[in-house]
Amino acid sequence: MKVKLYNQKAEVVGDIDLNSKIYEVKPNTHLLAEAVRIQLSNSRKGLANTKTRGEVSGGGKKPWKQKGTGRARAGSIRSPLWRHGGVTFGPRSNRNWTLKLNKKAAKQALFMALSDKVVGNKFIVVDSIVLEHAKTKEVSKIINLFKKNLEIGKKQLLLTAKEDKNLIRASRNLNGISPLPAHTVNLHEVLKADCVIVPKSALEVIEKTFLKN
Repeated sequence: MKVKLYNQKAEVVGDIDLNSKIYEVKPNTHLLAEAVRIQLSNSRKGLANTKTRGEVSGGGKKPWKQKGTGRARAGSIRSPLWRHGGVTFGPRSNRNWTLKLNKKAAKQALFMALSDKVVGNKFIVVDSIVLEHAKTKEVSKIINLFKKNLEIGKKQLLLTAKEDKNLIRASRNLNGISPLPAHTVNLHEVLKADCVIVPKSALEVIEKTFLKN
């Protein structure tokens, strides 16, 4: 599949062929939904934690004797039935949220998301992005040129061929732009973005990373 090749001034400078194994994959909504659910679940930290009756402080002494008081039997003031007592079946921080998805299915889901961006003209290939200085205003100027000439939406995923520290530093403070090295691109980031902006050199990184075999 051929798409237009732009320079960083948002001008068309030619065409470029995209690998059909990555950018011409038919979507499977069930697989996409499953892959997103698993990715979000695996990134969940599970910080919520409640104390059981054995972890709440106090309550070592029986509140009152078993018989003769006219009150209900009680063994500890930290019973889950009592105020300030332990919690029954509450959330625990040691819960494992990890789910499994085989590598082939995960790659296929990513390819589907990238293919969808290509079909919707939301996959922009740039010959190169060169910054004179690691300044936010330089990246903002480039993005604004694409916004002026193309419909790229409010959220852009900017892929880099390597750990481009200057480009990442200059773009991370811009609202709506997510810089990411191409070898770490993932399904959720692609789906979340309205548009994917990719330097030509990053296309090779994606192929080497995800089409090793």
